Amino acid sequence: MKKRHIAYYVTAHGYGHGVRSCDILGALLAAHPALRVTVTTDLPESFLRSRLPFADGRLALRPGAFDVGMVQKDSIRVDVAATLAEAQELLAERPELIDYEAEMLRGEGADLVVADVPSIPLEAAAEAGIPAVAVGNFSWDWIYEPFAVRDPRWRPIIRMFTEGYRQAKCLLKLPFSPAMSLFPKQVDIPLLAKPGRPRRAELARLTGADPAKRWILLSFTSLAWDEAALREVEELVDFEFFTVKPLAWAGLGNVHAVDRQAIGFSDVLASCDAVVTKPGYGILSDCVANAKPIVYAEREDFIEYPLLERELKRFLKNVHIPAEDLYAGRLGAALAAIAAAPEPRETLPGDGAEKAAEILAGLA
Repeated sequence: MKKRHIAYYVTAHGYGHGVRSCDILGALLAAHPALRVTVTTDLPESFLRSRLPFADGRLALRPGAFDVGMVQKDSIRVDVAATLAEAQELLAERPELIDYEAEMLRGEGADLVVADVPSIPLEAAAEAGIPAVAVGNFSWDWIYEPFAVRDPRWRPIIRMFTEGYRQAKCLLKLPFSPAMSLFPKQVDIPLLAKPGRPRRAELARLTGADPAKRWILLSFTSLAWDEAALREVEELVDFEFFTVKPLAWAGLGNVHAVDRQAIGFSDVLASCDAVVTKPGYGILSDCVANAKPIVYAEREDFIEYPLLERELKRFLKNVHIPAEDLYAGRLGAALAAIAAAPEPRETLPGDGAEKAAEILAGLA
């Protein structure tokens, strides 16, 4: 591969987008020593540094946001009105953002633009005369479509995304996806996630957790547990619970917050017996890769939820916990049920990061 420069844009909507992008970027950088990559995202730099090698100077980080995702009230609930307001601001700024990014891409000498999955960078690439590829398991026009049925103010926002996505040379389509027929050329990519390394003894030394008990990962960026909910969790004395910071509660003997700089998320997950979460692409991928049972709560106002629920039932041992029980800390019944849940019917092939990297290297 000749010396090339890829401009890679990642939405900050959720860590799952960052996780899979880092998997692809890691495979790219490992296979192509002459490659340079500039990652533009508003995901925390500390998160990216925990997953990507920076020592050789071939990967640069740049802050920037080109979609608004869904404004979250917390890890489960979304704020549709706030999302609309932010999306309208993005729509108003769109022409200037396209022009600015096009100029930046020309100035940096980018050979390929990759977007997971904002559309404005694809339009900027077209303006700069640079090929562009989308990577994702959904598109924002699909996510927003149900809101437009209730409120026509969403229509120009949806149109912004559809017009941008049409500029993509192709879509690298990830598992757990709808049809995404907006992209006429699609390449199916296998599962990106890889198994973590079980580090149970090390985690036990670090946190004081009892390795003889059942270990449960609480996979949320935020979870609004009040004092009553925390007491419910503390009374589950047969379990040790783990979070990855910044999610943490002080003073709970059986809940342990882990710094991802010390032990990475995938290794924490691989060390636990089950995961409590809301369905999302990243956590489903990690649970499949690590063969971990999942206890999941429903998500409101998110069209992706029924699809993800269907997929997790295919590939994972699973139990549903009502959101009201999750918020109340009433986890006991679901945790008891997950041990007896049936084994999954299907498996997913891996090596998706290597396949995606091979395709992107061929386009750059």
